[in-house]
Amino acid sequence: MSNQVEIAAKWSNWAQQVPLTDAHFQRICQLIYQRAGIVLASHKREMVYNRLVRRLRTLGIADFGTYLTRLEGSNSGEEWEVFINALTTNLTAFFRELHHFPILARHVSERPGPYSVWSTAASTGEEPYSIAMTLLETRPGGASQMQVVASDINTLVLEKARAGVYRHEELRGLSPAQRQRFFLRGTGPHEGLARVRPELNNMVRFQYLNLLAGEWALPGPFDAIFCRNVMIYFDKETQERILRRFVPLLKPGGLMFAGHSENFSQISQEFKLRGQTVYQLTKERK
Repeated sequence: MSNQVEIAAKWSNWAQQVPLTDAHFQRICQLIYQRAGIVLASHKREMVYNRLVRRLRTLGIADFGTYLTRLEGSNSGEEWEVFINALTTNLTAFFRELHHFPILARHVSERPGPYSVWSTAASTGEEPYSIAMTLLETRPGGASQMQVVASDINTLVLEKARAGVYRHEELRGLSPAQRQRFFLRGTGPHEGLARVRPELNNMVRFQYLNLLAGEWALPGPFDAIFCRNVMIYFDKETQERILRRFVPLLKPGGLMFAGHSENFSQISQEFKLRGQTVYQLTKERK
């Protein structure tokens, strides 16, 4: 225990010697906005510091100015990837915003034939796996006709999502029947963990995607797009631009699912409110 206290004290002393100046914070805000469209408010300063100062220590860099110069001069994407991973937020849970899933199930039942969904911010996989479970429960045995494309800008969370392994406490949003049907319980050294069953895992295709990228390599159009708690990190101009790009990626009558604090109808006239933070495309694709 004394060794841990000593390590913590050394870390605290080192961190205090690496201040984050106003100029450095503004530079970080500009870089994450340019790369990922994320707007960092001033109250996020402590979060930014805590997440990036660890990277500085790993690299043996003693000030933010040196780190940012190195980042901007990087020819490879590796350090940019670390930078973006550090500053993206990944709060998620199975069947988060539960009211969306009965609406999705009804939409699936009304549309025979192939059905596909895009989860634009897959995080660690809880959202796309919840979508896939809903599809399978609505159309038992129809896995071959259904697909979930799950994308994210954070490569670390995508690794966990692809693995599909979760602690039992992370499955608290699932019913006992869902846990039994869709997950394999770990034993021995894997006690306390559960892995997504192959039937579910095979329905979901995970991929890296930056919503600010000039091109999206996606197998659209989709019957539904989940873009929940994503737009809150963008300014209005970026929100409008992304929503316009969603339009040709939705089939006629397709649904758009937003987060509880997001309002798409005030941003784009092409989406009409159809339920609690659920929108439908108001005009057909050309």
